[in-house]
Parts: sequence; structure tokens; C-alpha cells
Amino acid sequence: MMSTKAFTLVSAVGWELLAGDKERVHVECVECCGKNLYVGTRDCVVHHFLLEERALPTGTATFSAAKQLHRHLGFRKPVNELRAASALNRLLVLCDNSITLVNMMSLEPVPSGARIKGAAALALNENPVNGDPFCVEVCIISVKRRTIQLFLVYEDRVQIVREVSTPEQPLAVAVDGHFLCLALTTQYIILNYNTGFSQDLFPYCSEEKRPIVKRIGRQEFLLAGPGGLGMFATVAGISQRAPVHWSENVIGAAICFPYVIALDDEFITVHSMLDQQQKQTLPFKEGHILQDFEGRVIVATSKGVYILVPLPLEKQIQDLLASHRVEEALVLAKGARRNIPKEKFQVMYRRILQQAGFIQFAQLQFLEAKELFRSGQLDVRELISLYPFLLPTSSSFTRSHPPLHEYADLNQLTQGDQEKMAKCKRFLMSYLNEVRSTEVANGYKEDIDTALLKLYAEADHDSLLDLLVTENSCLLTDSAAWLEKHNKYFALGLLYHYNNQDAAAVQLWVNIVNGDIHDSTRSDLYEYVVDFLTYSLDQELVWKYADWVLQKSEEVGVQVFTKRPLDEQQNNFSPDSVITYLKKYPKALVKYLEHLVIDRSLQKEEYHTQLALLYLDEVLQQKSGASSKAEEASEIQLKLQHLLQKSDLYRVHLLIDRIRGAGLPMESAILHGKLEEHEEALRILVHELRDFAAAEDYCLWRSEGRDPPYRQQLFHTLLAMYLQPGPAAPELAVAATDLLNHRAADFDAARVLPLLPGTWSVQLLHPFLAGAVRNSVHARRTAQVALGLARSENLIYKYDKMKLKGSSVQLSDKKLCQMCQNPFCEPVFVRYPNGGLVHTHCAASRHTNPSSPGPGART
Repeated sequence: MMSTKAFTLVSAVGWELLAGDKERVHVECVECCGKNLYVGTRDCVVHHFLLEERALPTGTATFSAAKQLHRHLGFRKPVNELRAASALNRLLVLCDNSITLVNMMSLEPVPSGARIKGAAALALNENPVNGDPFCVEVCIISVKRRTIQLFLVYEDRVQIVREVSTPEQPLAVAVDGHFLCLALTTQYIILNYNTGFSQDLFPYCSEEKRPIVKRIGRQEFLLAGPGGLGMFATVAGISQRAPVHWSENVIGAAICFPYVIALDDEFITVHSMLDQQQKQTLPFKEGHILQDFEGRVIVATSKGVYILVPLPLEKQIQDLLASHRVEEALVLAKGARRNIPKEKFQVMYRRILQQAGFIQFAQLQFLEAKELFRSGQLDVRELISLYPFLLPTSSSFTRSHPPLHEYADLNQLTQGDQEKMAKCKRFLMSYLNEVRSTEVANGYKEDIDTALLKLYAEADHDSLLDLLVTENSCLLTDSAAWLEKHNKYFALGLLYHYNNQDAAAVQLWVNIVNGDIHDSTRSDLYEYVVDFLTYSLDQELVWKYADWVLQKSEEVGVQVFTKRPLDEQQNNFSPDSVITYLKKYPKALVKYLEHLVIDRSLQKEEYHTQLALLYLDEVLQQKSGASSKAEEASEIQLKLQHLLQKSDLYRVHLLIDRIRGAGLPMESAILHGKLEEHEEALRILVHELRDFAAAEDYCLWRSEGRDPPYRQQLFHTLLAMYLQPGPAAPELAVAATDLLNHRAADFDAARVLPLLPGTWSVQLLHPFLAGAVRNSVHARRTAQVALGLARSENLIYKYDKMKLKGSSVQLSDKKLCQMCQNPFCEPVFVRYPNGGLVHTHCAASRHTNPSSPGPGART
């Protein structure tokens, strides 16, 4: 149990003031109403004092009492109880089983002498049901056995309302509306005197301990239960709060929210109603009275009266926070909601949450701290300010006053422990990253993002680059100096780019690539610069660094031109200007022309010819540098052949002149093919290269998209070349048979057979002959089908003609042509299927029926 100072005990009325000139005095009961304090003594005297409260700087108060008067009531018995009815200006005094009404100021009994007799104890109904403001409801335990009586008390008279019987003798009572909470001989019960319904609560033994029944709020009571428990019960007979553990021999109890105060023989104990923990213990011997009056708690011995002065809740909470008792402080703060105006409470509670957050933060309880900071709507700069140099120099932030914590900075908080400091920085990184896009950051995003950048840079965190390539509010001056300090030059370039200083960014990156400054963030920084320039809208910047990127690598550097968006290539970087610029970079020029010709498919003779010439120069250079003839064509030679085949835009004669005598037969064949010089092309392929597959492919290539006779003619030319006599005749004969057997459909068998040597067997040409017969049969049958269809169609037309001839047509000079609306001058006309008559010359000029836009089938 940890102590909390919730109350201080101060004297209100001392023995000297109370006794006066008497030798002995014994306090029996007290009552307090506003500033009026009444004390009843054993010698049947009522004393009236005025209390004056004086606040102290510590938040507590002292009291001084001024005696007004005292009056003897004329009995020889003690004054048992006092109850003030301020609305009536009356004091109810229980003495000798009789309740007397006296004036609150003069202590004189009312002139009517009205009183209630036969009362053993009384209680006022603080939740009256009568509704009359000029009377109070009083409940008494009658001296009659097992009887409770209810009265209405007016200024000068009393009226009994009801008498209620109880199952056992009542010993203590509290009342709320129609409900009585009774301590009977063996148990506590709730009794609705209006309906007669009773609810047993729990048993207890009245012989062993003194019962306590106290109303603590609307329809709720506090009872002294078994086992030293203070039990809470509602009028429904249930408990909505956990019990408090107090002494077994409790004499009295009082409520001063959120505390339950209990009195025993030696101590006053203070328990929280919020967490049921004992918070404070005050030594207090010989005490026998403990009561609360509208928030003021009075405790008395037989010789004096004292007041328990509560410390302000906010001070109690601050004391708990100072002791790092965060949970208790928060519970107490939540409980204070009902006693503080809403707006004031919200301000106070937010501050308490923030303080609690810093306490948890100092203990490295980061999850708890984060939740408290969020709930308390902490100005995150309070947290950032703990970290030296993280806030921008331009920030106008000043810490809260009074301060939310006791730490000057992170060094003091961690006492120089580097591991703890690293943990705190990791927490701040995480927290700032979470709040930067929320309402918490509104108004000071620059401070948050700048601090986050500094943390990332210092920790070499991967998220630094993510921060800089997305929307951010990092201050350029502060951030640039910090990045440079930590050698984060690539990130500094990103910062420059975000602030529209692309020239500074690119220059920085160029310096890194050149080795002038060191930053290993990106191993592919050169490629990154190329990509950056590719998509840069600053034309001047691109041209400024074009030489640098091309000098580093022509193949990669040329991407600043080839990968640019198409609209920019057409507008700001025209092909002609780029080609002129790239003439000093031949590899880049080839790549750029490939982009124009192949990727963009630009149909311009100049680009195609220039690309072909560059390919050719490279091939010739390779051939001249080769020690021996390469068995396979190089990649560049294959590109040249592909371009020569696919393009129809280059200057063929120019290339033939360049190739002549260069030892490039395949390229020569392609060029002759472009000039329709097929015999020369095939001669090169067959006799120079001995590449029969290439010769066959040549025929397919040149006949692509042409009619079948054209393809047939090419294959016949190739066959004739194979069948020419000469030294290579046997090899060519094999090629000829392979050609015939594999491409039978592309030959006219009638033309081929006379050309074949008589020595060739049918078996040798079996595939060709079978294919030729099959094609011939197929052609004949197809022709027969077409002929049959034509005859059928002709028969249909004849039938239609006969039907039309079967009907007569009358023609006169009054009949008008349906097209020109002129009369017929001679018996010559054209009749349409719908019966319309037109001049022959009108029908010749328009072949559409004037009434129906169908085909003009004349009859």
C-alpha cells in the first residue's frame, strides 16, 4: 500500500472554546450547515459556532470557530443527534427519545412546542417524495419494537405520514425516496415503504459490531459488512462498486468523493472508491464521531471537533505523478470528472495524460507512452524538444509552462546511456511517422518532418529516402545541413529535387559518381541520374549533362533521348537535332537511330539509310579487324540483314555500291532482291554461298504478300538454277529434288516435268508427283464446283427473266421516266423489278432503282 496525501486534519473547535468555564465537557454529536457548526454534549447543551475558512498556499485550509451561543435544553440526558433543516431555519435535536424543533440561530424551541416523541434515532430524506419545499421528511426508529415512523416536519408543526413494521428490531436507518436501508438485528435489508417490498442484502451480527448505514448518493448506500468490508448497495439490492477493505472495528464512515473515510479506535483511513485501495492513514485516538456534511468531513473526540480538509484533486494527482504512480493518478483524474466543470476537466485531464505519458516514456514504456500522448493530444514538439538539435532553428516552439516533465533533454533522461538513447530515438521515429499524416501534425508539419528526417539520417534508416520522395514538409536549410553532416548526399539531392532545385540535385549526384564525394546509398547512381534526366522537363539541364552521361556510357546515356516521353521527343528534342548532337558518339547514334526506325517506326529514308550505313561500317570494321573469317555472322551483321530485309525506305543503290567487293554476299543478295534482280540474288545464294535454305527463304520473303503466280515464278527460277549443268550439278540435283518434294504446291507440274532429267526415277520424285496430282485433282474439282454454282445462279436469273417477260408493259407518250420525269420518245426503255420504267440513258447513268435502293437488275 502506497501512501497518498488526500486529507489534512485541522482543529475546528478545541476543548477550551467548547468547555468555557466548565471543568468537563463531552461531545456527543455534531452538525454542520454552511458556516454553522452545532455541537451537542452529554450535559444536554447545544453549542453554536461560526466557522471561518482560510485557504493556504499549499492548497489546504485552516479553520477558526467563533462561538455564537449555547443553550441547555432542559433535560438531564445527552444530546444524541442534531440535524439541520436550513429551508425551515430549524435544528432537529434528538434528546431523551424526543425530537425538538429549535431555531437555528437562537436555539430557542419553536413557540408551538412541536416535537416528535418516542424516537430512538432519526434520518432525513435527502431525496424527498413529498414535493413541498416548506417541509422536510424525517424517518425515525421508534421506541416501539420493530417500528419505523415517517414524519413531515414544518416550521412549527410535525405530521406523521406512515408507520412501517420491520421483521426485526431496527438499529440504524438511512432513507432515499421511498426506500429505507435498515440495519436489523441480524441483517441489512432494503425496504420500499410505499409498496412494502423488502430485499435482503447480507447478514451481520449486531452483538459483535456496530452497524453502519449511510446514504452516499442517489439510491445508493454504504454499509459495514462482515469481514471488515465496506459494502456498497443500491435500492435494487445489488452492488455496482467493489467493496473497500477497512478495519474490523469501524466506528463511523463518511464520503468525500472519490474517497471513503473510515474511523476506528486509533486511525482514520482513506480508501478510494475508484480502485478500492487504501490511500492514507491518519492516527486519531479517542475518536467516536465521523460525518460528512455537503463535502465537508468532520471528526470529533469527546473533547474537540476536527475537520478533514481535502487537498485539491489536481494536487493529489500531481503528487501521484511525482511519485510515478501513473495508473493511480489516471484513475483519480477520471474520477474527478463529476466534480469539475466539463471544459476545465478536459484541459486538466489532457495535461495529466501528457504528464503520465512522459513518465512512461522516461521508464522506456513506449507503447503506454504513445497511447497517453495520443489520448492527451500532446503537442508532439514537446517530445521532439527533448532531443537536442531536432527542432528546426526557425521553430517558434516553447515548452509548456508549468513543465510537463522534469528533464532538460534526452541526455539527462537517459543519464548518457547510449542504448537507452537509441531506444528513445527509435520510438520517436516510429511515433513521428505515425502522427505526421494525422491531425496531431496540423500547424507544425515542418517541425515534425524535419525532425524525422534528422532521425532517419542519423540512424542510416531506409525510410529516409521514402520520406524525401513522397510529400513532405522538411525545411530545406536545416535538413540540408544535417544531411551533409551525415554524408547523405544522395538524399540531399532528393531534398533539392523536392524543392525544385534540380540543377543542384544533379550536380551533387554527378559529384558522387565522379568520386568527388562519398555516398554509397545507391550503387546504380549513374543509371539513376540517366533516368532522372530522361524524365526531367528542364531541357537546359538535360543538354547540360548529356555529354557527361554519354561519356560515361554511350549505350546507357543515350536513354536520356530514347526513353523520353513521346511528346517531348517530338517537341523539345527533335530527331534531327539529337542525331546532329550524337555524331560524336557513334554507339549512341546507332542506338538512337534504332529507336527511331524500329521502336517508333518513323518512315523517313534518311534515318533508315543512315542506320544501314552505320551497321555496314561496323560490320566492315569487324571484318577488317578479324584475324580469320568468322564462321557465324555477328550480332551487328544480323541486325544489318534484318534491316535490309524489312525496310523499304533506304537507298538501295547507295548500299550496293558500298557493299560491292566487301565480301558480304548475303547482304548483296538481299539488295538485289530489293531491285527485283532475282536471278542475280539467287545466283549469289546458290553458287557463292551454297546456302540452299537461304535461297528457299529468299523466294518466300520476296513473294510475301504477292499473288501465287509471282511466288511460282520465283521457285521456277530457283529450280532452273539448280538444274543448270556444271561442276556442282550433283549437289544442286539433290537441292532440286528436296525443293520439289518440300514445296510441291509452289510449282506448276506441267512446266516442271519437261525440265527434269530423264535419269530421275519416279521413286525419287514421289512426294512431288503425289502432291502435284493431288493439287491437280483438287483444282479440277474446285473448278467443277464453281461451274455448277455458276450454272445454278444463271438458271435462277433465267427464271426471273421469264417471269418478267410474262407480264405486258404499256408505254405511251404520257408515261414519264421515274428518274428524269420526262416522257418516253421512242419504244426503248429499262424496266426494274418493281415495275418502274426509266430511259436507257438514265439507267446507264445510275444503276440504282429509283424507288428502292437495291441493285439495279434490269430486265
